[in-house]
Amino acid sequence: MQTSLQVLDRVEVVFDDDNAVCNGGLVLPVSLAGRLGVRELVDELVDLGDAPGRANVGLKAMGLIASALSGGDSIDDADVLRAGRSQAAIGAWMPAPSTLGTFLRSFSWAHARQLDAVAGRLLARAWAAGAGPADAPLTIDVDSTICEVYGAKKQGARYGYTKTRGYHPLVAAAAGYGDVLGVRLRGGNAHSARGAASFLCEVFARARKAGASGPLALRADSGFYNKNVVDACEKSGVAYSITAKMSKALHKTISKIDETAWTAIPYWIDGGADVAETTWKPFGRGQAVRLIVRRTKPTPGSQLALLAVYDHHAFITNRDGETVDLDADHRAHAGIELVIRDLKQGSGMGAHALRAFRGERRLVSHRGDRSQPGPLDNPARRHDRHGDHHPNPTPTVHRYPRTRHALSAAHHHAPRPELAVA
Repeated sequence: MQTSLQVLDRVEVVFDDDNAVCNGGLVLPVSLAGRLGVRELVDELVDLGDAPGRANVGLKAMGLIASALSGGDSIDDADVLRAGRSQAAIGAWMPAPSTLGTFLRSFSWAHARQLDAVAGRLLARAWAAGAGPADAPLTIDVDSTICEVYGAKKQGARYGYTKTRGYHPLVAAAAGYGDVLGVRLRGGNAHSARGAASFLCEVFARARKAGASGPLALRADSGFYNKNVVDACEKSGVAYSITAKMSKALHKTISKIDETAWTAIPYWIDGGADVAETTWKPFGRGQAVRLIVRRTKPTPGSQLALLAVYDHHAFITNRDGETVDLDADHRAHAGIELVIRDLKQGSGMGAHALRAFRGERRLVSHRGDRSQPGPLDNPARRHDRHGDHHPNPTPTVHRYPRTRHALSAAHHHAPRPELAVA
């Protein structure tokens, strides 16, 4: 596979001023993109026909990716990478914002699906190089998030359950190491589970095609407690654990659990939580599934009561394993919030600058190849791309073993020219 970018392994980044750094960090992701063949794949799979922006689609896609990684949230921000020696850092010519605008306006929904195909091929190449789970079990987390917009004329922008005008995309990620497996943009007033079944079928197929040959499992919150989602998992042979919506009938079932069936679990307060298991027939189904319930005691400082009133959190599952272990694993689904936070603040997903809904869809398709966890998402607060004033702890997560030097090119013995990045 030939790369259209210069060989960045021979580039040494040096600084002539300790206080001047400009986009030098793009060398690493752009070098990885060159080895995976991002530009070549876009040229191969994206065909804009006779549209005005049909030329050099791979180069323009790389420009959008580089701009998003450097903090850009609109096409005007691409101008930053046209200044100084920034184009040397990305190893290619950087298109002007007007050129990128013409490129994006040339897309239709079918062209956005072509970008989906690019993302699937890139995931397969990365996993084939040793970055994937291979035959190890793979857990997929799915969630939705609100992306706030700042204009009443944006197509698809609506007020949703958060009373915020924006979009409501779906995001699926590989648990444990943060690879984004799929993103689908939806209108702001979309229900959490709208289109989730078909979206998940695509994600499962993409993971299998990319080389995940081991068991697959899905984790989701109560927004995806839906018969269609469960049917999609069963049809695809994927195990699931999905938070149940608490109803009167479910509360009645939980109340019948014998007191001796509860088992204490590690919690932030000693003795503050227990788990138990029973069976439940969701959605009026004839077949019962496992129902695992966690109960928590009132937190210190809450109003005193004569009798302790527990909060109950239940999820349905068809997975094998001990009750305590499955409960702990299901709670780890919260890690998807870290992936979403990183997408919003690290790849420009939090700000949607285009007016056309189809343009928003293709911007989303450009993102989501790789991400690393960050802090919990706060959709009500717009991130300041010029500086993150919030703590960003790195969580301790399980990572699949990677093949060492799997993406390394052959060693070069030629002298490395110095590149002053300032």
